[in-house]
Amino acid sequence: MMRDGYDISQICLNGHVINDSTREFPEHNKDFCDKCGEKTITTCQKCKSDIQGCYHVKGVVRSYKTPASHYCKNCGNPFPWTEAKINSALELVKELELSEENQEIINENINDIITETPKTDLAVIRFKKVMSSIGKNASEMFKNILTNILSEAIKKQIWP
Repeated sequence: MMRDGYDISQICLNGHVINDSTREFPEHNKDFCDKCGEKTITTCQKCKSDIQGCYHVKGVVRSYKTPASHYCKNCGNPFPWTEAKINSALELVKELELSEENQEIINENINDIITETPKTDLAVIRFKKVMSSIGKNASEMFKNILTNILSEAIKKQIWP
């Protein structure tokens, strides 16, 4: 058994956690994701630091999988799965042919609703206004794209 401390996570480029304990349980490592077929990584692609995994405590058994982080704890850059979600939301803005004003609101505020900054409350209000003006189906599309990277509190504010 490992000493107390963080292990390394193995996550596919789409954000599926393959193994949150690659050192303790290397037999669970996979080169490719069995859910989507995408390549797996254990380090940040920007700074090459390990992706933080499960926190092991000697003598404690856990029954959950550590979720995929959205941003690298060492360099602050988004992981590929986070970047893909943000890009998908921005592409959806173009596909829906939203007004220039609504496109600008989403483009300018999306990072603040994802990362929870001092501007988050204002960004949520602006984002909600756009969501209420584009109709239920389009709003649901945004919800489906962003649901895994927004905090529960932000999701409840935008889509009660």
